[in-house]
Amino acid sequence: MTETVEFDYVIVGAGSAGCVLANRLSADPGSRVCLIEAGKEDKSLLVKMPAGVGGLLKQPNPQNWFFHTEPQKHLGDRKLYWPRGKGWGGSSSINGMIYIRGHARDYDQWRQMGLTGWGYDDVLPYFKKAEGYDEGEDEFHGRDGPLKVTNSRYDDPIYEMFVRAGEAAGYPLTDDFNGAQQEGMGPYQRNIYQGERCSAARAYLRPIAGSRDNLAIHSTGLVTKILVEGKRTVGVETASGKGGATKRTIKARREVIVCAGAVQSPQLLMLSGIGDPEEMARHGIETLHAAPEIGKNLQDHLDVTIVHDMTEKASAHSKQAGLKKLAVGLSFLLRRKGAGTDNFLQAGAFLKTREGLDRPDIQLHLVNAIMIEHGFQEIKKDGFTIHACQLRPESRGEIGLNSADPFAAPRIDPNYLDSEEDRRVMREAVRMVRSICAQAPLDRLRGDEIMPPGDPQGDDEIDAFVRETSETIYHPVGTVRMGADECAPLDGALRMRGLDGLRVIDASVMPTLIGGNTNAPTIMIAEKIADRIIAG
Repeated sequence: MTETVEFDYVIVGAGSAGCVLANRLSADPGSRVCLIEAGKEDKSLLVKMPAGVGGLLKQPNPQNWFFHTEPQKHLGDRKLYWPRGKGWGGSSSINGMIYIRGHARDYDQWRQMGLTGWGYDDVLPYFKKAEGYDEGEDEFHGRDGPLKVTNSRYDDPIYEMFVRAGEAAGYPLTDDFNGAQQEGMGPYQRNIYQGERCSAARAYLRPIAGSRDNLAIHSTGLVTKILVEGKRTVGVETASGKGGATKRTIKARREVIVCAGAVQSPQLLMLSGIGDPEEMARHGIETLHAAPEIGKNLQDHLDVTIVHDMTEKASAHSKQAGLKKLAVGLSFLLRRKGAGTDNFLQAGAFLKTREGLDRPDIQLHLVNAIMIEHGFQEIKKDGFTIHACQLRPESRGEIGLNSADPFAAPRIDPNYLDSEEDRRVMREAVRMVRSICAQAPLDRLRGDEIMPPGDPQGDDEIDAFVRETSETIYHPVGTVRMGADECAPLDGALRMRGLDGLRVIDASVMPTLIGGNTNAPTIMIAEKIADRIIAG
């Protein structure tokens, strides 16, 4: 027997966008809202404690889907690990807690593509609306928003040394990557508040969960299909319990809003008969609405790491080694103090690999720890890691289906380094980071270079290093893009073209990858469209 219930809005996915929409749409007591999430509540200590991020990435746990890509032809046929958030907060509950918006030109480019209302001046008010910045309100920042943002405190010497080393290498400084000047070396702003991770769930969902009679939250229920009648979506089907035995039909009087992310939103659409007819036919799925670009246009930030030993016991390893790990945990649990409140990601950079660029094309993250292959290679000694990623890759991949089974993982093919320009940028990024590491301000702490091994120098050697070791830094977008052209699955209001009652609101809608971490832009997008929906 299948239970049937009805709401005004049905939101699929309690990730960054879904949490925002659940909060904003249910603020009207006259609207009945249902939020459906395949995972559990975000009660894990590893989620709350910023230092727990490493465990969330490398250990099987209920907060992580643990996806893998197809063999990557330009990366030695390696299958890359893709962590994606599962449960309240989605990927905002397992990410590195870096708050970055991207460059103003990224959004002006969207406007130039014909997406009226998506220029930087249009989106800045929604970044500010979402933000609760600890330094207060100014031209670029909001003070009263639910998403708490704090400045890094540079409480380990490596961060200041790194920034000064970049300055010595000839790069500019900036004190606010989200302000007037993104380019340069500087401190990160982070979603850490009162010692805890401030995920989208903590910011938007937890404050209202259980207190609004018009909001229903269904956890551990996988949406298996979007229901379509004629040219209108009317609801969803879910499965939960052992083997998905418990079925439920949830009807939507106004809209179904898909917020399952850049990987699972296109997967769910195709499983429902909405997408590329050829892709769906391969798995015996009837086409109900043809939208050939769904799943295409996949873009991600490929990342390579440069790793050094450290000459002093000044990294996360020594702070948490042996019995200190217990003390760290107790200090966090009892007082929300100590190393447990740190993500060890307090400084970074946005730099240009060549002259003539209108904005930085690489991003650096300094980690005060040795972190190789997402932390799966556990090296028990002090060191530091510099992640370098290309911000605007030319290569395009796709999300497809492996099966018509909604419980099966999707097919993920990012097609990394398909472009020669992408290979050039990654090669130059390695050289730039090694140059920064060689500068005098890092002399006191810099030990031997662990990565890359063998001291590669020539183009071919560096290309081989990138090919053999690069990984994702977790920023996939673009697979259900919005656009002014009729080929785009979504219009500028994120409505599905040719199908009433359906929107997609998450990182999949971005037509191009923004220059930075993608959580803050996803929250901004949800804030903006929530206003649009409420205004009617």
